[in-house]
Amino acid sequence: MTTSPRLVPVTADNLDAVLAVQVHPEQEVAVSPVVKSLAEAYVHPGVAWPRAIVDGERVVGFVMAFLDIDWRGDGGTDIRSGLWRLNIAAAEQGHGYGKFAVHAVAEEIRRRGGTRLTVTWHPGEHGPEGFYLGLGFRPTGEQSGGQTVADLEL
Repeated sequence: MTTSPRLVPVTADNLDAVLAVQVHPEQEVAVSPVVKSLAEAYVHPGVAWPRAIVDGERVVGFVMAFLDIDWRGDGGTDIRSGLWRLNIAAAEQGHGYGKFAVHAVAEEIRRRGGTRLTVTWHPGEHGPEGFYLGLGFRPTGEQSGGQTVADLEL
């Protein structure tokens, strides 16, 4: 990181740069492209919290949280918030931007009264399991759409 990174809303001014964020080709099986995330944010405006990860004037990544969803979809009390997507541009990986983004999402969830951050990931050789475990996430034993579910206590 050359300056202090920050999260900013996705706007007309930064949309093209955000859409240009591409992960390493081998990671594409593990994370949806930003354009799909923004489409999902559009159709889930009360749930999705999309943000550009910016360092100086450069967009280096994209993160999207989900906020206060009915996790099981049954109208029950299992309400969760967490990390929906994290895309760090291939050339920007290894500089701490992913860790920064996870911490920033955790802070936003904490600010809203949350006490845990949930994440899911595709298992596999080029998946993010080691990254998330290294940040303190612990698998819950659940699966969601074939993905591992893990929580970070806030």
